[in-house]
Amino acid sequence: MEFDWSHSPALPESILRREVEEAFEDPFSIRLMPELGGSPALNNRYFLLGRSAAGKGLFTVFWTDGKSYRVVQSREMTEAESAFYERRNAEQS
Repeated sequence: MEFDWSHSPALPESILRREVEEAFEDPFSIRLMPELGGSPALNNRYFLLGRSAAGKGLFTVFWTDGKSYRVVQSREMTEAESAFYERRNAEQS
């Protein structure tokens, strides 16, 4: 899928768009679905834990329409998120 960066907020200076896109390509990335709630499915936000090609761990909130991704926000993973990512991938090996 393509990325729609037209309405995305500015990323932190330490994160490049390319790194976010690479995190989506991470074969070990973890995609978390939103909780079911009262909002329509079109407004659901999804979460991704993934690593860039250089190994930078990123937590990304995004929206998708099935054709493109729109990044809402991205930041580096916390220690707890990184541990969850590593543990989850170790369990699946």
